[in-house]
Amino acid sequence: MNLRAILMGLAFALMWSSAFTSARVIVAYAPPLASLSLRFLVSGILGVAIALALGQTFKLTRAQWRATIIFGICQNALYLGLNFVAMQWVEASLASIIASTMPLMVAFAGWIVFRDRLPRLGVAGLVLGVLGVGVIMGARLEAGVDPVGLTLCLLGSVALTVATLSVRGAASGGNVMMIVGLQMLVGSACLAVVAVAIEPFHVIWSWQLIAAFLYTTLIPGLAATWVWFTLVGMIGPVKAATFHFLNPFFGVAIAAALLGEKLGALDVIGVVVIAAGILAVQLSKQKP
Repeated sequence: MNLRAILMGLAFALMWSSAFTSARVIVAYAPPLASLSLRFLVSGILGVAIALALGQTFKLTRAQWRATIIFGICQNALYLGLNFVAMQWVEASLASIIASTMPLMVAFAGWIVFRDRLPRLGVAGLVLGVLGVGVIMGARLEAGVDPVGLTLCLLGSVALTVATLSVRGAASGGNVMMIVGLQMLVGSACLAVVAVAIEPFHVIWSWQLIAAFLYTTLIPGLAATWVWFTLVGMIGPVKAATFHFLNPFFGVAIAAALLGEKLGALDVIGVVVIAAGILAVQLSKQKP
């Protein structure tokens, strides 16, 4: 892993973690699903336009099309859609902590469902991750966290796990920016249908809403996705996923700094334990 890959990984973790804070601002002023659908529409159009300007085409392999559609549905429509709805009731820091457990879910699914070999360090990482989540959930439930919002965040993380398992097929074969734009358009279309069907449209216009929407669209939406796909193509999904151990730290730090969300001692302990578990799992997967 060279210096460029390290810097890209750090940039991805920072951008990815900041999305929860900006999303929390958006849902305070606008309907979550309609806002997210519009965000993906703008990001998708920009992504496709940039891809065409770079000389990329719509000629994707069958595996790329399949992975792009799955990624668009599972990450953009399901994972982010559920999280946007949930953040009407739960704090950004809690949503980011739950989402950051995705590498643990991927490792657990591979171990239990697909019978992948997991070294002792990986098993220890899974145990640490479960303990860390248990510490935070216990503290938050005792403090009165909304159970519906919590459940939606957990379901979103499961969808993100499925999306992550499809990234490798989408990242290989070139046309990275085109894939980024297309998978966002897939998510936009899915969310638009649901938003029209079930969501009342009411917007409170403010500079905070506009700033958060533009930031979410361009930085976590477009830039972070491109960085992730590029990073996976450079060093592979296992090494790239190592940077997820930074997400709990960045997520709670940004939410505390910008939104004033309070963190208790158990939250800090849980974040450290989860991060250690994620790092242990990812290191156990890397070949000497």
